[in-house]
Amino acid sequence: MTTSEPRRPNADNPSAAIDWPAALAAHDRWLRTVVAARLGEPQAIDEVMQEIAMAVVAQKAPLSDPEKLAPWLYRLAVMQVLMYRRKQGRRRKLADRYQKLRSAEEPVADDPLEWLLLKERDQLIRRAIKQLPPRDAEILMLKYSENWSYREMAEHLGLSESAIEARLHRARRRMRDQLSALGVIEVPR
Repeated sequence: MTTSEPRRPNADNPSAAIDWPAALAAHDRWLRTVVAARLGEPQAIDEVMQEIAMAVVAQKAPLSDPEKLAPWLYRLAVMQVLMYRRKQGRRRKLADRYQKLRSAEEPVADDPLEWLLLKERDQLIRRAIKQLPPRDAEILMLKYSENWSYREMAEHLGLSESAIEARLHRARRRMRDQLSALGVIEVPR
């Protein structure tokens, strides 16, 4: 057993014997990606991750099958994101101000025109991602920011590889449509 693998439960209480700190640490990166895709608010990821950890400790819906730890954590993360968004609905203006400050801190390229064009394209891509359904944004971010294979996504999200392939295909098509509508790319007819 490696340090990144959570301990397996005993037969009496399946979820009691899991080493939850190790389990959360082992799944932290991809859970953060899921939370980021669903929220769209980078400053809120740590807060939601804390809520996930607290929910794991509270065990309101304990894990019955330790083999399904990743899908269970995925569902828990989605629920925590939904609760966060409900609770923080009035803070959207603050998130927009944070994004403007964050983009102003980026270094200026050698060619100001090149920097401006890249900045504009980046903003359009972010806008296109925000306009996608959360599940589409999530699967695209897991595939392209985490470089996960279909198998890794299937294992972590509790879906079959063919379901992942179909979802990714639809998400790519929707992203292309969004980028085309925003004038970022031209889609041949």
